[in-house]
Amino acid sequence: MDNIIFENNRLFILDQSKLPNEEIVIEMKSLEDCYDAILRLKVRGAPAIGIFAGYSLALFHGGNIEKAKEYLDSARPTAVNLTYATSRILKSYRGGKNPVEEAVAIHNEDKNTCFKISEYGLSLLKDGDGILTHCNAGALAASKYGTGLGPIILGTEKGYKFHIYCDETRPLLQGARLTSYELEKSGADVTLICDDMASYVMKKGLINAVLVGCDRVAANGDTANKIGTSGVAVLARYYGIPFYVLGPLSTVDFNTPDGDGIVIEERDADEIKNMYFEKPSALPQTKCLNPAFDVTDNSLITAIITDRGIARPPYEISLKELLK
Repeated sequence: MDNIIFENNRLFILDQSKLPNEEIVIEMKSLEDCYDAILRLKVRGAPAIGIFAGYSLALFHGGNIEKAKEYLDSARPTAVNLTYATSRILKSYRGGKNPVEEAVAIHNEDKNTCFKISEYGLSLLKDGDGILTHCNAGALAASKYGTGLGPIILGTEKGYKFHIYCDETRPLLQGARLTSYELEKSGADVTLICDDMASYVMKKGLINAVLVGCDRVAANGDTANKIGTSGVAVLARYYGIPFYVLGPLSTVDFNTPDGDGIVIEERDADEIKNMYFEKPSALPQTKCLNPAFDVTDNSLITAIITDRGIARPPYEISLKELLK
């Protein structure tokens, strides 16, 4: 599934804000278009945002690449892959290299990264497993197989018969709109559930593992995941179910010692009260708290699966070991 398309020096994206009912491909024609696409979740998922930002800065920096980088970086401050990619483009530009070639390299590297994450993740699963997912971390959020969904999609290709329970993931419904869409397209057995049913399916013995993606990992293994993920992790610990976080090693911010240093993005209240509803679900004056992410404490995580291997507690040591 191609969510970011670069051909003939033109940049296109599959508009994820329209899925699953409309599959619309739109062209980016300016840096403002690219900023808007990130901000409004037309392109989303930490690796995908990084890939897209690389192309965006390379194509539309307008000669003032430092200012353009600062502008793009402000679109989604939690996603470390964004600044990772734009920093690489800036370094390439300053070094007299072709920044577009660097952007293509970032894209190709992510495809290889996702495949490796998928292989490592699949090694922890068994044929017939029941798997719970939260948010979306498939090809739409990255490239090719994706991260959190990668082991499922790769396993399905290899003939594994998983039973996937997919949290809808309020308020933006990435699980309902995107994960169930991707898994249906891949041929996997997927059942959509409301977010507050996670405990129910765990208690019924339907879940053998939880797979989630991440937007940032602190040096101690605390992870920033889509809001609601930490609650799923608490439930998984209570029921003795492995809770796996999957993402590229580039998602680990070794300059952030723990989750307290991760900036949590606050989004518009309209997403809770109006988006995806025919009529508002609350009064106009009702206040809303709408953080995009929460931090999952490292003590709740069974393993962090990266493209360089599987890290287990203590993460302060194991994550650094993967750098070697």
